[in-house]
Amino acid sequence: MLDGVEWIQSHMMARLGVITPSSNTVLEPQTVRLLKPVADRLTVHFSRVRVTAIADDPEARGQFAVAPMLDAARLLADARVHAVLWSGTSGAWEGLDADRRLVAQIGASTGIPATTSSLALLDALQVLDVRRYGLVVPYVKPIVAKIEHTFAEAGYKCVARSFASLTVNWDFAEMSPHEIADRVREVARSVPDVIVIHCTNLRGSEVSEDLEHELGIPVLDSVVVGVWGALQLLKIPVPRARFGRLAETPASQAVARDA
Repeated sequence: MLDGVEWIQSHMMARLGVITPSSNTVLEPQTVRLLKPVADRLTVHFSRVRVTAIADDPEARGQFAVAPMLDAARLLADARVHAVLWSGTSGAWEGLDADRRLVAQIGASTGIPATTSSLALLDALQVLDVRRYGLVVPYVKPIVAKIEHTFAEAGYKCVARSFASLTVNWDFAEMSPHEIADRVREVARSVPDVIVIHCTNLRGSEVSEDLEHELGIPVLDSVVVGVWGALQLLKIPVPRARFGRLAETPASQAVARDA
């Protein structure tokens, strides 16, 4: 029996399953847009889990329990997808080990390889060989502090941050690309090695590549990074358009999955 990658290589068509926060309105259209150049070899399919607020309290954090994530992954498995992406950034404040456990349990439950937006970001930081980052998010200060702690434990220092102190996930999508770009420019004044836009309900993918050219440093939007990570799993070349510096990164260099 062929494994997922062998099947893709022999049939030249793959299916990506994406788990989406229920109140998110950005990542689905942006994911389709990013993958348009490879639409002849890849289709994308979505499954939702209930997420409406991002806050540092038990009710909000309980939205990211493993059980509903596995239910969503099993529904995607019914479509016989070849890889699963949790296109959410909860691992950045719940801890990267939480995402690693989720990926492992998806694999054990469905037999399908998986990644997450936060694990893909860790991969990207490693392959770009950077240590100092600037952070742009819509979240409240306690969540920002947890994100900084999570990546500090992995060896990355946040040198500047811009956050909007919002908690309602639906509201994140109302932040304009212009405002996001201004926040990125503000953070860039601290001269980080890379700037991270880490929220899959922000429209950062609409401006990240242009900002890379303007600022001369990588700008990593979480929707873009998550899709990039999924393409690594599927061994599908990353399109040149809209992926910025990540389009230059060979799949074999993505090494952080089991770190």
